[in-house]
Amino acid sequence: MKSKTKIESQLRRKTNPELVETIILAKKNQGWREVAAILTGPRRNRRGINLAELDKSPSKSVVICGKVLSGGDVSKKKKVIALGFSEKAREKLRNAGCETKLISEEIKLNKDAKGVEILK
Repeated sequence: MKSKTKIESQLRRKTNPELVETIILAKKNQGWREVAAILTGPRRNRRGINLAELDKSPSKSVVICGKVLSGGDVSKKKKVIALGFSEKAREKLRNAGCETKLISEEIKLNKDAKGVEILK
């Protein structure tokens, strides 16, 4: 796990204001520090996940440190928290009855990351 200092030094290189805000919020909360560590790393470490892969997860609440893509379908209701969603993926998730949120929104509501599984 990265230290707060390492996260802070890597954060200085980021230029996307949304990403910077998300990392700052995640860094301040112990439960979300792993997400901050992933987001401050290289972009290639933030992978996109298809809905078919997301459907295999047994957890009710899932965090993706990347983008959710529309490949496949979702059969179970889940709370999907991600850095971003493709338009088709968001539409498919809503049709399946899933709740979609951005990571920054969820950190504000659930500071301790209770009941959340991080998909890597």
